[in-house]
Amino acid sequence: MVKNSILRVIKIINWLLKPKIRKTLMFLTTIGSAIIFMFANDAFEVADKKPASIYYSHATDVRVNSYAVMDEPVETVAPLSEQQFRNISRQAYDYSCGSAALTTLLNGYLGRQFTEKQIMDGLLKFGEYEKIVQRRGFSMLDMKRLVTALGHPSGGYKGSINDLKKLDHPAIIPIHYANFKHFVIVRKYKEGRFFIADPALGNISFPEARLEEIWDGNVMFVVFPNGFKPQPTLELTEADMRFIDDKTINYLAFMEVSENHRQMELNADRAGTLQRVFNADEKASQAESIIDVPLRSYYRRK
Repeated sequence: MVKNSILRVIKIINWLLKPKIRKTLMFLTTIGSAIIFMFANDAFEVADKKPASIYYSHATDVRVNSYAVMDEPVETVAPLSEQQFRNISRQAYDYSCGSAALTTLLNGYLGRQFTEKQIMDGLLKFGEYEKIVQRRGFSMLDMKRLVTALGHPSGGYKGSINDLKKLDHPAIIPIHYANFKHFVIVRKYKEGRFFIADPALGNISFPEARLEEIWDGNVMFVVFPNGFKPQPTLELTEADMRFIDDKTINYLAFMEVSENHRQMELNADRAGTLQRVFNADEKASQAESIIDVPLRSYYRRK
């Protein structure tokens, strides 16, 4: 009996080992694996999340212990790095603040479409080449020569902080800041602050007294449209006005944070809105009693 069973198994194995049968089985195995992969992929497929999107969900009813959640509409935000350098040509080298500032001014104010490399090549061609190499940087005279070659009238002026406040055009100025000399663009003066397009730091602002302190030589370089329609690219926006003042920055930097996280949570709950509800959770320590539920929100609707 056992011998017959063994012989049957050997015959089946020999039959399976035949070339045609083996190829057929391999083909069916491949098709089967592909079908299984397809169904598994469909079953567990997750929609691609768009970059810079915020997905938020919260409990449907905070008064009961439930896993039901409600999804909020997806909010799309720009990364902070993009907002910081919005409409600014970021300098590619530590010595190229002059070319980046001029690129930003020509593109943002006059609507030109230059790259920093093109402006850098133009400054080397029309500027004082030997002095540029010697100082490893560009000057306002180099900028004026290139701008003149491009057909735009321009001028370098010396003035006071009040003159800078009254300017109708954006201006490139030299500053001595953080122990190095640098070129930036003054976009606008408003509410006691100068709003700056900095090729190294992005969109920043200085209080009037601080800019007056770091302004190097009280000189400015202005390019005039001369037939080109001024663009609003460098104009102030609502986002520019939401700056954090120096006092707040210093407070946050030196603020002592409690190590007791639970105590911080309790303080936040007390500061939030509380709602008295009936506790329907039978397993809770305060079951079937009136409790205070904190209604806290971590986002702000538009």
